Amino acid sequence: MRFVDEARIEVRAGKGGHGCISFRREKFVPRGGPDGGNGGDGGSVLLKADGRLLSLYDFRLKRLYEAQSGRPGQGSQCDGKKGEDLVLHLPVGTLVYLEDQAGERLLADLSDPEALVTVAAGGRGGKGNEHFKSSTMRAPRFAQPGEPGEIRQLRLELKILADAGLIGLPNAGKSTFISRVSAARPKIAAYPFTTLTPNLGVMINDVDPDKRLVLADIPGLIEGAHQGQGLGLRFLKHVERTRFLVHILSAEDMDDADPWAGFTLINEELRRFDPDLAQRRQVEVVNKIDLLTPEQLAALEARATADGRRVFFISARDGLGLEPLVDELWRLRDSAEPHTPLVHPQESVQVADEEFPEIEVIYTRE
Repeated sequence: MRFVDEARIEVRAGKGGHGCISFRREKFVPRGGPDGGNGGDGGSVLLKADGRLLSLYDFRLKRLYEAQSGRPGQGSQCDGKKGEDLVLHLPVGTLVYLEDQAGERLLADLSDPEALVTVAAGGRGGKGNEHFKSSTMRAPRFAQPGEPGEIRQLRLELKILADAGLIGLPNAGKSTFISRVSAARPKIAAYPFTTLTPNLGVMINDVDPDKRLVLADIPGLIEGAHQGQGLGLRFLKHVERTRFLVHILSAEDMDDADPWAGFTLINEELRRFDPDLAQRRQVEVVNKIDLLTPEQLAALEARATADGRRVFFISARDGLGLEPLVDELWRLRDSAEPHTPLVHPQESVQVADEEFPEIEVIYTRE
């Protein structure tokens, strides 16, 4: 499987069945009258949020979805069978846009777990001639045809739901961090843009197993990300639904004149992409302190105190300083403004393609 966060599909609701033209014909029942049944309604197309899904990959493989049409009515007042509805399962967090001649507009937001939305209504079945009989029309020789179902062009856009989003420059160590605090195993290498798709990791609290924290590792951002530079523009949207951000800066990317320049650069990209993102609560982290001498680390800690910044200094590779940071993440998770409840998948998804790694979600303890 591959991680795909956007797809276009066409959905077609079922047609309504035709009404029946029939007259009762039985021995000893002269002029039995009309008995044509009604046609069945066509099936509708519905979209359902499913927390077990993580990608829109299947909708790239198949783009046309049709619900079942209703059956026509029959004699003896037998109504046609209703067409079965078609239910398409989508990942939680999927936005559904309707594309038509008027342009594009938001049709549904599947941010609620188990949300169920009708996007194309089935056609109504036609009335049989039995429906039209009256005192003045005792033998109607006509019936209604079934109505066509709705046909709609949809654009699906997935925005991952997570408690915390990991952001930072390429090679800041975000993937290493998520692999240390969860059981997710993203690809880790010493070159820029190793992470090509978002990775999800889930932490479970030792005291309360039902308490979970979802981390989303976003591919590295660079200057100009809001304009499409690097991989930023494609994946910045996945940060929009996180409760707070964990901003990781590598010690390798710091200089003595302005050690926090990396934080400023990424925050400016967030502001230009969406001003609300720049205002979101952040946890500032300096990673790879194993590359610093004790004197350099002490100087950075003193500089952070002098600048009034609360910075966590860690080495994700060696596990240094992780405990205070994880405690802070749990604190923010509990205190952050609540939003749509998260659905946590029950199984991990294994990587099947090195070029397009799938999101891997595995539960683990701290």
